[in-house]
Amino acid sequence: MKKYVIGIDLGGTKISTALSTLEGKIIKNVVIPTNAQDGEVAVLNRMIGTIENVLVQANATKNDVHAIGIGSPGPLDSNKGIIITTPNLPFKNCNVVQPIKDKFNIPVYLDNDANVAAIGEFMFGAGKGKENIVYFTVSTGVGGGVILNGNIYRGNTCNALEIGHITLDPNGPRCNCGNLGCLEALSSGTAIGKRGSEAVSTNVETSLRKYDKVTSYEVFKEAEAGDEVSKDIVDNALNYLGIGVANAVAIFDPQMVIIGGGVTQVGDKLFNRVREVVNKRCFKNMAESCEIVPAGLGINAGVVGAVALAILESGKND
Repeated sequence: MKKYVIGIDLGGTKISTALSTLEGKIIKNVVIPTNAQDGEVAVLNRMIGTIENVLVQANATKNDVHAIGIGSPGPLDSNKGIIITTPNLPFKNCNVVQPIKDKFNIPVYLDNDANVAAIGEFMFGAGKGKENIVYFTVSTGVGGGVILNGNIYRGNTCNALEIGHITLDPNGPRCNCGNLGCLEALSSGTAIGKRGSEAVSTNVETSLRKYDKVTSYEVFKEAEAGDEVSKDIVDNALNYLGIGVANAVAIFDPQMVIIGGGVTQVGDKLFNRVREVVNKRCFKNMAESCEIVPAGLGINAGVVGAVALAILESGKND
């Protein structure tokens, strides 16, 4: 009887691999450094090593495992199991699924980390019991995933919900993607820190000057303490985030919008502002029937999401 799945959260700095029951209860979890600088073969071998490791620790064999799910930064082609390219990993058009499938003779599924987190929240987190949810992650960048009628929506090229790259201000700041005025360039933690640094380099009076390095953390802290410049930066960023969420509500009409990522640590201030903007900009019945809530899975979102991916996808093929 196949009673387990394995989830792998593949990140630029660490690989987290978990053996879980089919109900999402994690039995064993192994976390090792990615060592991305060693190249794609070495990283792939490390991933395989973590699978072997969790099996040994749980006194299980590959015959006990139903499926393996992998969450990775994109862009990627989840249908073909290929990581196309990503800044913090060595993979270039590399099929990471096939070698693992060949090694263990188990179905293996790959998806981008924002989709995987969305699936995790849908199955085991804040979105449990809902059929239609939109997930935003707001940290270094801004990403997203959407569950429609109980299924992850991937789009034509498997890259749907690059929500950080919707244009909100065509004359806005340049984004890392090359475009102007993306949500990511306006509302991410990186963007908030950047606005703070820019303010310090002008003649404006701000308490941010006391820091050697200004990140979003310092901007939020000084805004809370009453610094007008920091308050303006935070207010502007959260307003644009609210507009991004309002756009998603208008497009998908979800039951719930879940927001995760480092920037949400600011708490009620973020959620209250986003709700306010959504109420102002969306049709009344859509806004009122959509909950806007914090993510429920916390720091384990990546690996729990990879477990959820394995359960969801393998369940379709039973």
